[in-house]
Amino acid sequence: MPELLVELFSEEIPARMQLRAAEDLRALAEKYLGDAGFADLQMETYVTPRRLVLVAHNLSAQQPDRSEEIKGPRVDAPQPALNGFMQANHLKSLEGIEQRAIGKATHYFLTRQEKGKAATEILPEMIAAIIQQFPWPKAMRWGAGAQTWVRPLQQVNVIFDGKALMGDGEFYGHRFLSPGPFKAANFEQYKSELKKHHVILDQTGRLAEILNQLQKIAAEKKLSLRDDPALLDEVTGLVEWPVAMLGTFEKEYLQVPQECLIATMRANQKYFPLFDAAGGLANHFILIANVPGANGPAPIVHGNERVLRARLSDAKFFYDQDLKAPLVSRIEKLKTIQFHEKLGTLHEKVQRITGIAQKLAAALKADKKLAARAAELCKADLTTAMVGEFPELQGIMGRYYALHDGENAAVADAIRDHYQPLGPTAAVPNAPISIIIALADKLDTLNEFFRIGEKPTGSKDPYALRRAALGIVRILLENKIQLPLSEFVQPDVLEFIKDRLAVALRDTGISHDKVRACLSMSDDIYLILKRAQALKESLLQREGLALLASYRRAANILKAEEKKYKTAYDGEVDIQSLIEDIDYHLYEALKIEKDSVSKALLEHDYFGAIKSFSDLEPIIDEFFDSVLINDDNQAYRVNRLRMLSIFVRTVNSIADFSQIEG
Repeated sequence: MPELLVELFSEEIPARMQLRAAEDLRALAEKYLGDAGFADLQMETYVTPRRLVLVAHNLSAQQPDRSEEIKGPRVDAPQPALNGFMQANHLKSLEGIEQRAIGKATHYFLTRQEKGKAATEILPEMIAAIIQQFPWPKAMRWGAGAQTWVRPLQQVNVIFDGKALMGDGEFYGHRFLSPGPFKAANFEQYKSELKKHHVILDQTGRLAEILNQLQKIAAEKKLSLRDDPALLDEVTGLVEWPVAMLGTFEKEYLQVPQECLIATMRANQKYFPLFDAAGGLANHFILIANVPGANGPAPIVHGNERVLRARLSDAKFFYDQDLKAPLVSRIEKLKTIQFHEKLGTLHEKVQRITGIAQKLAAALKADKKLAARAAELCKADLTTAMVGEFPELQGIMGRYYALHDGENAAVADAIRDHYQPLGPTAAVPNAPISIIIALADKLDTLNEFFRIGEKPTGSKDPYALRRAALGIVRILLENKIQLPLSEFVQPDVLEFIKDRLAVALRDTGISHDKVRACLSMSDDIYLILKRAQALKESLLQREGLALLASYRRAANILKAEEKKYKTAYDGEVDIQSLIEDIDYHLYEALKIEKDSVSKALLEHDYFGAIKSFSDLEPIIDEFFDSVLINDDNQAYRVNRLRMLSIFVRTVNSIADFSQIEG
């Protein structure tokens, strides 16, 4: 079958938009061709800084013939309705038109056959529609035209079945290394010619080539790289013919905290920093150029070193200036920075964090003075020149400045760590003071935004409250911290945090019904996890499944009787009405079981609490089998129902078994 090749050639596409653009191109083409009746298509898309490319295999030369069925009015409809149907479908009369019974009515049905168009007629329409509808995050117009694209669109080439359908069939390679045009009749030839003309079309191939060159240079210098997929992806989107080059900067700049230097290299220059065997930053970096250089790499490297030197000089200046003022002296400046128009300044937020931190320190038996000091200083570095230039260094620079000022190391670390975790897989703080400040900051954020009604709705979460709640969940779980959250948050915030817990546990192998069965049992996130784990483990064993079966039988009986008599059987058991031996045995066994469960729950031994019911199993089975629970004698019936109620409530003190599915 014929092959379709489309190239949309433009000025440089921003790197951050490229991969999404390739996906959008494929989606638009698939929808257009699918709607036109083309099936079983094999499509691939590619992107470089200057081109979006689509290739489609198995595209037939002719659109399939299509049959369209049109339902008309009822046969006995008023004449105006019949006339409208005929006029809309260009019919002179309704004679011979199919009549079909639908329910109690009979309708006219018109079947229209439409012969498929040639693909050469459809494809130009498709390309024009794609260009018109393309969902760029930002687009521009150029010259006097009305056409929009992310950057000026220079030419459109469409090759179908080896022939140019749009454009002149001439393609261009690298802007500087191969400025002349070349011809291609199919995708393989196009891709091969591009490489000859210094363009690696495949994004994955360019990335692999960059990584290979980076690793080779690092190995030659006996240095190492750090994993940085975001920078690698961005640089891949900046070049069509990557050439890695080694640069150097003066060692004196290594006196500046390495995070500052790395931020400067990454954010401003897109360089890859190199590290020595001890993990320290070396005074070397690797740049990825788009050309090898007419006179070799030296002039390119020299120019980049000169630019970087200026950047590093700025970083050193910012750092030296910041060190002149103690971190504690910057707290007052937080009064000039608004946190939120309804929540006051950062200074007010710090005061709230300090109060929460002291309360947390008491609950977790940590040093209250250190917690208060860390809370007091945790936002102070936001007023520094370095953080002003590189916001991503907030907390990191605060730690350096705190250590320089002679603050306690635990306080300094807490300033750095209190923003953590920064993502779903990022590390959580694990030192006591760091944990306290990280929790206090997030708890304050949730409490205050919920207080003013700024709750996440749908996919909207402008203040990252879901991330804050998930951060709290991960800190508590990964550090195995028991903390009664109801003492620190309002009820709606507690439910919100529990929702995030349910999401977090979804990927741990604990089914949602078992998590839901435990959520209402406690305000302690870690203990909820322990309950859910015990429930999961118990229900994989015979004893747990037997308990669940007995619970459901008892709960169903109680539900039916409660509905029938409008009465809850929660009163005390009348010992005098225990007429059968099994009645008395169950009553005594339930007393022992309640004590066993209570003791296990106090020790947070949830698996043991469930396991303890194994001694009760034969007794309750005999009870179900040998007595008539709904006895005609009301005293006997109520007594037995009350014992079942005790059993159900005892089970539900561990977890809400009514939530368990299956």
